[in-house]
Amino acid sequence: MIAYLLPGIPFALALIGLLTTSRKAAAALGVIGAAAALVCAVALAAGNPVESSREWVRIGDFTITFGVLVDQPAALVAIAVGVVALAVQVYSITYLAHDDRYPPYAAQVGLFTAAMLLVVVADDLIMLLVGWEVMGICSYLLIGHDRTLPEAPAAAVKAFIVTRVGDVGFLLGIALLGIGAGSFRIDDVLAHDYSATTLTVAGLLLLAGVAGKSAQFPLHTWLPDAMAGPTPISALIHAATMVAAGIYVVTRLYPIFNGTVLAVLGVMATITLLLGALAATAQDDIKRVLAWSTVSQIGYMAGALAVGSPPAALFHLLTHAAFKALLFLAAGCVIHVVGSNLMSAMGGLRRGMPVTFWSFAIGLGALAGLPPLSGFWSKEGIINAARHPHGPAPEWVGWLVWSAALAGIGITAWYSARLLRGVFLGEARADAVAHDPPPLMRWPVALLAIPSAVLGLAVFLPAFRSALDLEEFHVDGWLLLPLALLAAGFAVGWRGVPAVPAFARAFWLDAVQHLLLVRPTRALASAVRLADEVGVDGAVEGTGRGAVGAAKRLAAAHRTGLPRAATAVLTAALLLAVAGVALR
Repeated sequence: MIAYLLPGIPFALALIGLLTTSRKAAAALGVIGAAAALVCAVALAAGNPVESSREWVRIGDFTITFGVLVDQPAALVAIAVGVVALAVQVYSITYLAHDDRYPPYAAQVGLFTAAMLLVVVADDLIMLLVGWEVMGICSYLLIGHDRTLPEAPAAAVKAFIVTRVGDVGFLLGIALLGIGAGSFRIDDVLAHDYSATTLTVAGLLLLAGVAGKSAQFPLHTWLPDAMAGPTPISALIHAATMVAAGIYVVTRLYPIFNGTVLAVLGVMATITLLLGALAATAQDDIKRVLAWSTVSQIGYMAGALAVGSPPAALFHLLTHAAFKALLFLAAGCVIHVVGSNLMSAMGGLRRGMPVTFWSFAIGLGALAGLPPLSGFWSKEGIINAARHPHGPAPEWVGWLVWSAALAGIGITAWYSARLLRGVFLGEARADAVAHDPPPLMRWPVALLAIPSAVLGLAVFLPAFRSALDLEEFHVDGWLLLPLALLAAGFAVGWRGVPAVPAFARAFWLDAVQHLLLVRPTRALASAVRLADEVGVDGAVEGTGRGAVGAAKRLAAAHRTGLPRAATAVLTAALLLAVAGVALR
């Protein structure tokens, strides 16, 4: 029952929240829903695995089941979702204190949370797809929440369309697996003996959906633009929902991904990891730095999956959820004071915002992989897995991911140092007086700093390793290499180097997509609309105008004198006779 309540409570309270206009009621429903989900997740993690299924819909020979499958990894991911969702709901009460659209916002956050939890616990691919698509709708609504921002509607539409492109492949992949197995139940799909070709095609189709949802190359372009949404929503999307969903689904269906598909995933992860990290080094918008950072960090997780280590991917997913939620909420505190997203308008905030500064520093340290913070341990797990790949992918995939992961450490340290120095150190460039935010914003930030700092140490707990099936952490000489790269990257970022235009524009890939896809699609749409308006509508309207004109001429002929009327009648009779002869 608890497993059903996990997504059920926030879903039910979100539906009630959509009907209320009371600010206090909306806040209470949102917070209670997230807190209840967190309690359920903790209870599931403390108990035995849960598996329950019942027939829901029968279509011909196919049965769609409604049920849950909650093992230890699923329970830990659900805890991460609950913690971040609760922090976001509490934080948003103050952050959106003057927003008259707060009630629907809080309800949509609850619906977003419930959708992600449904993805986490679903034991049927159709149920998983429902949660997957509800998240897409919620992201569209929440990214476009602020209607005063001119870029918000376009960002929401872009996120919706780009992820839908991937979702078409995801839907086809699910259909292929379900039809082949005769069931959409995940256990049945994993147990079915598919042909190699079917597995390759289905795996590649599923990867398209993963690339869209988790912002991986080439469908990554929506995530930086999604920063038009409220900052707490960025924390939710980047840390606990949406972008994490793709990685989690791959771990759930991992046995069906063969070597060919994982090789494609490895290449995709490598490109995304480096692309996102380099783009983050040249952004002036603090939220876009963090957004590109997410693109890169999800690349780390995808790389771990490619080299055969879902446990390492899930471990980094958990630590990333903590420190990325912390970074976004802390960034929101800074934006709340400065009134701008731009780092060029910040600086010198350290003394006036000690809680925000130290929390942000811990988050950046964890992001960069600074020992002993959480990100260090989870990244080391990925690097070690890439050095000793044991999945079905070819061996070169391990070397590719290993090289990119090491390079990524240096680049991540580079933009992390640049971010810390530009926002909190140096001379103050903002007119506002720096101060830490009110308690409802300050406490979520401060509390998220705790798992960001110490969650990685859980790798030394046998129970935690057993829950994720993690390998023991080994200390050897190879550990010096990432530490040296970390120090070098930090030195470069601290010293400050001019922004590279290609990095600032993310290698113009967005412009390339616009040129090759958006403009031709718009031109084709314009041509179709013109053909419809001029061709189809013109033919219909022309027929009407012709009939009216002929009727007017006939009426005019009746009103003329007898000779002309007789001539007209004879002419018409002659034309009808000719037509009759011709048609015989």
